[in-house]
Amino acid sequence: MELTVFGATGGIGQEIVRQALGAGHRVTAVVRDPARLTVTGANLEVFRADLGDPESLRPAVAGRDAVLSGLGARRRKDAGVAARLTRTVLGAMEAEQVRRLLVVSAAPVGPGPEDDTLVDRAMLGLISALLKDVYTDLREMEGELAASATDWTVVRPPRLQNKPLTGSYRTVVGGFPSRGRLIGRADVAHAMLAMTDDPATVKQGVGLAY
Repeated sequence: MELTVFGATGGIGQEIVRQALGAGHRVTAVVRDPARLTVTGANLEVFRADLGDPESLRPAVAGRDAVLSGLGARRRKDAGVAARLTRTVLGAMEAEQVRRLLVVSAAPVGPGPEDDTLVDRAMLGLISALLKDVYTDLREMEGELAASATDWTVVRPPRLQNKPLTGSYRTVVGGFPSRGRLIGRADVAHAMLAMTDDPATVKQGVGLAY
């Protein structure tokens, strides 16, 4: 497939690029600073761009089979970037009539498992309070996706870890795995690539965890 990856220098973004190249896909990595992208490959195109202008991004998405995004706030003070930058990506995709889009959100933004324990609910409430602005940003981003013409999928992981790829994790379309507290960035990337051509995940939020 021909894929474009936004947020390609982030933890999940670089894993998407690395794994996609390893699977034989052609990848366009959209970055602000090419020096921060450590992945290389014959099928890799590095597209340097300022994400503020949809017109400048159109060549990066034109003719692609899917767009995958790891864009989002890395710190609390960055809250707001997920919705703003995703809006720009949507503008470029809609101008080029590219439909498939997968993005990273977070577990607290979506519904929890039906059998949540009191401890799980208390932990979720504490995290949501501490990162209120970040989750407000992600909810706004998800609202932008829902109002768009794209065939979107929102992936909602819990606490992220830097762990090697396992390929072994649980996913729930429209919900979240019971007692799912952790997942590695490499496995989030793996899940996103697996969902790229999965029609069951289109216009859905998908919870995933170990």
